[in-house]
Amino acid sequence: MPPPRLRLAVLAVSTALLGVAAPAAPAAPAGAPATQPPHPVHGSPYIETSLYFGTARPDGGPAVTDRQFHAFVDEIVTPAFPAGLSVKETYGQYRDAHGTIERERSYELTLLYPTSRARPSDSEIEHIRAVYNRRFAQESVARVDDRARVDF
Repeated sequence: MPPPRLRLAVLAVSTALLGVAAPAAPAAPAGAPATQPPHPVHGSPYIETSLYFGTARPDGGPAVTDRQFHAFVDEIVTPAFPAGLSVKETYGQYRDAHGTIERERSYELTLLYPTSRARPSDSEIEHIRAVYNRRFAQESVARVDDRARVDF
């Protein structure tokens, strides 16, 4: 085993070499907070809500058709969110109330709204989910909320 002085010297040289090889962090501008993002932030604070609508009916009835779903969007969703929305056709699966894995054609509906509208939008979204569940005999409509920065 090398003497303690030699081990200390090897450790010091290794540490110095690692410091030289490591990329330097960019210096923050004078007076800037240490947590400043590396790039400018664009847009305003919004909430992005995604709703997932299944088309298979747990009661064994006929699947929700494209025409029925788009009529639902026109009648129920658009009046609540007239500024805009996006709909994508998807394919998904879930475990139903009886433990069976159900695979089905579905729709993902995305809504963007300012954080200042979070409370009234929440009520409208819950209404949309409840109406779809009742109208099309669904067990649930999945909901995912996330914060976003949006610029149009």
